[in-house]
Amino acid sequence: MANIKSQIKRNRQNTKRRLRNRHFRGAARTAVNEARTAFDTAAPNTKEAVMAAISSLDKAAEKGVIHANNASRRKGRLMRRLYALNAPARPISEKPARVEPRVGAEAVEVEEPKGRKSTAKKAAEPKKAATAKKATARKATKLPAKKKSAKK
Repeated sequence: MANIKSQIKRNRQNTKRRLRNRHFRGAARTAVNEARTAFDTAAPNTKEAVMAAISSLDKAAEKGVIHANNASRRKGRLMRRLYALNAPARPISEKPARVEPRVGAEAVEVEEPKGRKSTAKKAAEPKKAATAKKATARKATKLPAKKKSAKK
């Protein structure tokens, strides 16, 4: 038990704040759980449940009960799931707008066009020359070592 006056007051304030924050945190948690249940049961009011959850998360973040990034992350998860639920099925023949290059084991080697030579060796040579110049410049400007003063 605190015996310092300011600490006693701080404990009273913390108790009040905890009880006040509990309402907003609990409301947000309940709304998110209801939205998840709506997803699982494929209820017709899924969108309304998600919007209510987002609203309660915003209120909790606005009050400082949960961190803004925490609320944003939870809202993103809900919206991503809602979009996946309502996304139209894309025909198999339709290609995506942008094709990402494959990386790793799936990588496909591409032949160089005829008439062009690789510039990899040319790019490496100037770097060696530049580092050699820097090394000689450092040696030329190197100052003599300071003499150690003898302490008495």
